[in-house]
Amino acid sequence: MAMTSRERILAALNHEQPDRVPIDLGGNQTGIHRDAYIALLKHLGIQDEVVIMDAVQQLAQPCEAVLERLRVDTRYIAAGAAADFKGGIEIHERDGRTWHDLVDEFGIRWSMPDDAPLYMDITHHPLADATINDIKDYPFPRGDDPGRFAGLRDQALAIRNDTPYACVSGISGVVYEICWYMRGLEQWFMDMLTEPAFCEALIDQTLKFWMDWFRVFLDEVGDVVDVIMIGDDLAAQSGPLFNPEIYRKIVKPRHKQLVQYIRSRTKAKIWYHTCGACRTYIPDLLDNGIDILNPVQISAANMEPADLKKTFGKELVFWGGGIDAQHVLPNGTPEQICEHVRQNVTAFKPGGGYIFNNVHNIQGGVSPENILALFDAAYEYGGY
Repeated sequence: MAMTSRERILAALNHEQPDRVPIDLGGNQTGIHRDAYIALLKHLGIQDEVVIMDAVQQLAQPCEAVLERLRVDTRYIAAGAAADFKGGIEIHERDGRTWHDLVDEFGIRWSMPDDAPLYMDITHHPLADATINDIKDYPFPRGDDPGRFAGLRDQALAIRNDTPYACVSGISGVVYEICWYMRGLEQWFMDMLTEPAFCEALIDQTLKFWMDWFRVFLDEVGDVVDVIMIGDDLAAQSGPLFNPEIYRKIVKPRHKQLVQYIRSRTKAKIWYHTCGACRTYIPDLLDNGIDILNPVQISAANMEPADLKKTFGKELVFWGGGIDAQHVLPNGTPEQICEHVRQNVTAFKPGGGYIFNNVHNIQGGVSPENILALFDAAYEYGGY
């Protein structure tokens, strides 16, 4: 008999063989760009108001009709901003261009030009010129503001009680990346070499935010949610973004503290998101206590599916890795996409421990035909 979507997800997460490989779409790291979604709706003849669920990445919230057509087994919940945070997009003129600006709770300004409305990039780092003493006085947001979690339990219970789907959280636990967002990437990398005390002082503030955040989040939905998404990008195309020994000294202890706290409060599986050639870090992530690796960037160095499965498949669930998202998905034919998906699913699926999706988000230029080929192939070749 066919499993329900939640049964299918839980079996795969427990390294058991489900009836077919589960399929995912709809999260911050497994979503679909607004432009691709609009084109897909038109192609399928589905009417839907396009809601932007992630302004920075310009991700659309997929409607139920699309999720059902693609046979998606997950449904997402997400906490919000603090109750007194205004947020919102503001339009400004700078350098002869019109900009859509969003200042987040940490004071980071994200901007998208009106003449190239694809994504938001950082245009202001609030701690770019800060000293270690400035960190003590900076107005960091409260992670445990109750307004963030208003209505969250009702959303999670609705998924658990009224649908057959697995309940997955939105992105959280971004301990490391927020630091360079606030400081600037180049300056942050210099700090790690020359000012490690500054780095530790700042990352302790972001860790505190997320420890406070998770205390309330787990009070609300720790007994209902099936998967909790955390993540910090640690790698690029060819390998780690910075010296792994610096990671192990400065970042890893904070990561491990957060993961172990989450594990102490819930039976939900913990997924960790990092793009790039992250193989070097997989033993560290497992030691931290994570269960799942996402997005499994198979086009990066040393990220070959069969080898990853052979080496880490008994301990680690792979979530993503369905296709080369940089080359094959946007540029291939539906037939080429189908064959590429077949190869990757065949490598990852034995014995469970695999959830199918694209590598990261479906980008704006991907055609509806290729999107449908991606998900239809996952269903065709995902059976056990």
